[in-house]
Amino acid sequence: MRIHTGEKPYQCNQCKKFYSQHSQLIVHLRIHTGEKPYECSLCDKAFLNNSNLTRHVRRQTGEKPYQCSKCEKAFSDTTQLTSHLRTHTGEKPYKCIQCEKAFSESSSLIFHMRTHTGEKPYQCSKCDKTFTQNGNLLRHMKTCTGEQLYNCKAKNHKTKKHCNTNNLANPNNVEEVEEMDIKKNK
Repeated sequence: MRIHTGEKPYQCNQCKKFYSQHSQLIVHLRIHTGEKPYECSLCDKAFLNNSNLTRHVRRQTGEKPYQCSKCEKAFSDTTQLTSHLRTHTGEKPYKCIQCEKAFSESSSLIFHMRTHTGEKPYQCSKCDKTFTQNGNLLRHMKTCTGEQLYNCKAKNHKTKKHCNTNNLANPNNVEEVEEMDIKKNK
């Protein structure tokens, strides 16, 4: 019933977030404690909740039990299927209250809203640069720390785009990559 009323009586005593169900608060508290009780039997990863473990195992095994009725694509969870179905219907249920732009996924609306608010919640711990999306921070962190984003064995290659743009069959073949670079620089 609280889902319909919006009531959220359960509050985290550490970050003050509110939840409609006690079980949601319990799972949230694991963020603060670092507890990850759901362990993968295929690798050494552990998760805050069982649904994240299930999603991980399906991705590891390639299991995709949810199939699109329109095009036969299959997905590892129902959220992915629901999102995919919107590509067929054109439905965009998430609307910006400031500019009326609509999105098919709630995460896209959240990212969009940051263009209005200027919020950049993800900060680099090395140089303090901030980002609107976590993926952009992760990409930046790898270049900020000097870690290569893509395992290309040729000199100074830090992106998969370079190898894809040059249609390299094997980006780990140093000779092929460097030969392509020589041709481009002539």
